[in-house]
Amino acid sequence: MFTYSDDVISDLHKDAYGFRPSQRFFYDWDTYTPAEKQECWDTMCRDMEQAAAEEKVQEAADVAKFEDRVQDVIAIGAGDRTTALKWIVEQETFYHSQDVEHFVWQQGILFTDYGKKLIKEIAAIVNYKEYSL
Repeated sequence: MFTYSDDVISDLHKDAYGFRPSQRFFYDWDTYTPAEKQECWDTMCRDMEQAAAEEKVQEAADVAKFEDRVQDVIAIGAGDRTTALKWIVEQETFYHSQDVEHFVWQQGILFTDYGKKLIKEIAAIVNYKEYSL
């Protein structure tokens, strides 16, 4: 039984390797037998699972790194988490809540539960600048 799909192979490739396949890939794909397509599909599925696992490890490291930074800032005088976050973001310019999301993305933690909470914490304390041309 074959489980591959010609319709979503490009999406699977992107999830596994971070980019869409080349035109050459599609040329080769069209020449594969169903068994060869299934083998290629299964390899990409394994690679995608490995990439997702590595991403989770990296996200956990990035969360720990940011939380260590917060704790360091508290220890050097901020006194509490809110003040520490103010000090951490005081050099940033925020015009909109998307700028807060961008800051959290730069830390590598936007799509984590911690990052989602952090967005709310930072959004509540920043002073948004007025955008002018």
